[in-house]
Amino acid sequence: MTTVTADITISLDGFGAGPDQSEDAPLGVGFEQAHRWMFEAADDNAAEAAAITGHDAYIMGRNMFGPVRGTWPDDSWRGWWGPEPPYHAPVFVLTHHERPSVEMAGGTTFHFVTGGIEEAYHRAVDVAGPSGSVAVAGGPATLRQYLAAGLVDELRLHVAPFVLGQGESVFAGLEGIGYTPSSARASSLVTHLTYDVAGVGTSA
Repeated sequence: MTTVTADITISLDGFGAGPDQSEDAPLGVGFEQAHRWMFEAADDNAAEAAAITGHDAYIMGRNMFGPVRGTWPDDSWRGWWGPEPPYHAPVFVLTHHERPSVEMAGGTTFHFVTGGIEEAYHRAVDVAGPSGSVAVAGGPATLRQYLAAGLVDELRLHVAPFVLGQGESVFAGLEGIGYTPSSARASSLVTHLTYDVAGVGTSA
């Protein structure tokens, strides 16, 4: 069966994004330090970074795609990542407002899904196939929805050693989900934790 994985970097106090996201602060205010492990310690964390973009299809929330809110004013916003995003696969973006798909260099195509998390899930799984993998790429609100629905098989937390104090919690409202540790590795600027997700109502 298709494996559904989620990777997210969090602060020590469990936030996956800072407050007040904008074009100038794409991760929210104060959260840019969370991803130092990807850039300042790239060699120490190469395997984990590569695994984030090693999937056959992706799902992300609209906030993950960009800062535009409400109806799309035009098609000018094409993501945070420049002309060649790192995904190189179909990406299904959750939104309440229709928009034509956007093809980017390197094989990434953004498809905008207005039918909710299950429609995006089924479309991504169909693309990935029974032996493939799908990644829930974020942000925190989108990940919470998929965890609550029991649609994530494996959760990979990249814990950055700082306290944010405010922002968007990854685990708020997710009581009752079972997590079984499967691996842990501490490296420069981050601790990588992997959990098998048992689903709502199952203790681990």
